[in-house]
Amino acid sequence: MEPVKVGIVGCGNISPIYLTNCTKSRALEVVAVADLIEERMQTKAKDFNIPHVYETADLMADPSIEMVINLTQPENHAGVNMQALNAGKHVHVEKPLSVSKEDGMAAVKLAEAKGLRLGGAPDTFLGAGYQTCRKLIDDGWIGTPVAAVAFMLNHGHESWHPDPEFYYQIGGGPMFDMGPYYLTALIHLLGPIKRVSGSAQVSFPQRTITSEKKYGKVIDVEVPTHIAGVMDFESGAVGTIITSFDVWAAEVPFIEIYGSHGTLSCPDPNTFGGPVRVKRAGQDHWQEVPLMFGHAENSRGLGPEDMAYAIREGRKHRAHSEMTYHVLDTMHGFHHASRDGRYYELNSTCQRPEPFPLNTGAAE
Repeated sequence: MEPVKVGIVGCGNISPIYLTNCTKSRALEVVAVADLIEERMQTKAKDFNIPHVYETADLMADPSIEMVINLTQPENHAGVNMQALNAGKHVHVEKPLSVSKEDGMAAVKLAEAKGLRLGGAPDTFLGAGYQTCRKLIDDGWIGTPVAAVAFMLNHGHESWHPDPEFYYQIGGGPMFDMGPYYLTALIHLLGPIKRVSGSAQVSFPQRTITSEKKYGKVIDVEVPTHIAGVMDFESGAVGTIITSFDVWAAEVPFIEIYGSHGTLSCPDPNTFGGPVRVKRAGQDHWQEVPLMFGHAENSRGLGPEDMAYAIREGRKHRAHSEMTYHVLDTMHGFHHASRDGRYYELNSTCQRPEPFPLNTGAAE
């Protein structure tokens, strides 16, 4: 097939792995990069043999570019999404889709009106680990899923990240930073969510940076840093999730799915590989299941690749806009439920993404 020509907006920390994988893809041809910092985009263009270095507006104006991969900071996601869609480009955006639900829905509606593809990270659910988990559930290894748990617990970013302030400002926090990985994995395995409840708090109103670049700077915390939520899935399963930047140490699973005939232990949803383990009713020991699909390595860019094949084949791409918005709606729901002291009924739903064919793990 003819590869889809791509322009990447944003040449920050996440861009090298996207560029590494997208420039190797048969379905994608990266022809341009753009960034507010001249040196960064020039370096990326040189390192990855990208022919064009553009201002963002000029990238959008290039008629040869069919897809924009939006790797800007979250507060800029909405603006770049709309700019690209208005320019007639398909869009894959890093997580989250946008900071606000209103901006997220505006992008979804604009893409629909223009007949364009919109999708978003994370695409880790397309990796070998979660594709294997999906097949085990679909094949009935644990019976009917009845419950799930998900835990993302650490003590934040100020000890290691060079610029950690964002993680404690509006649009940050553990739910918006890491929640998309966990919620996307759960929706991929169990389907859409009907309603949520939650409690959220700011455990430490200030943080002190101890990483080298800004050592000693004090950060005011603007967002909840410990969120505990309950999810009622449309399927009837009940899920529990905790995301926290307030925990020094924990011994909990990443994600477990509890079925009528067994339990499935899932890998870190921020990775593409394993391990995947099952303990079925009556068994004395956990059984590790070999990964049945490709892409166990860091395969960021798999979502845009799948979108490119979908464009050419006329099918639905897997990291689609309905799911990406549904994740955004759910994350806001936990905060709203805590604030209002009641269930939050989601105003969105989505189609469960199609799994990859067995033994391929390929996007085509």
